[in-house]
Amino acid sequence: MSEGYAIELYFDPALENQVLKAWNVVARRQISTHLIEIESRPHITLFSSPFIDPSKLENIVKGFAAKQDPLPLSFGSIGSLPNDNNVLFLAPTPTLPLLQFHFQLCDAMKREGIEIGEEYRPDSWIPYCPVAEEVPKNRMAEAFTVLRDLKLPVTGYAMDIGLVEYSPVRELFSFVLGSSSVES
Repeated sequence: MSEGYAIELYFDPALENQVLKAWNVVARRQISTHLIEIESRPHITLFSSPFIDPSKLENIVKGFAAKQDPLPLSFGSIGSLPNDNNVLFLAPTPTLPLLQFHFQLCDAMKREGIEIGEEYRPDSWIPYCPVAEEVPKNRMAEAFTVLRDLKLPVTGYAMDIGLVEYSPVRELFSFVLGSSSVES
């Protein structure tokens, strides 16, 4: 049974490898292996919902991706979300192109009658790339210390956008930015 669906932004191979290094450092220290176990891929979540028709999103995302260029990203800080999942993340610099990209995607979905939940609305969305989830509370400080040793900023490009079903993560489709070809 699916827990939900998410539209995710994926990175160029070099940036993806930098994020995977962070995942592996946290995993080697036995702090958290959750992202590896659910077979996730380094990403920024643009939208998520427990109830959505994937076929309705496919045409929206395909059309949207075709009109977008690869998006420059720079992850310059680490952070944590104030929730019970104990997520640690790399935070991208919230550039105008990144915020516009997200706004335009939400706008395209709203035009098709898809409701955007509070945490993914453009005025409240926090862009982040998870590097550890379900970190035991008593190991959060250690996890922060480990991640602070990363050489930041790490930079690259967002190259693909896709829809996944979770958990475990299963990619339903993805599209290269600036192209109408399918990459599933």
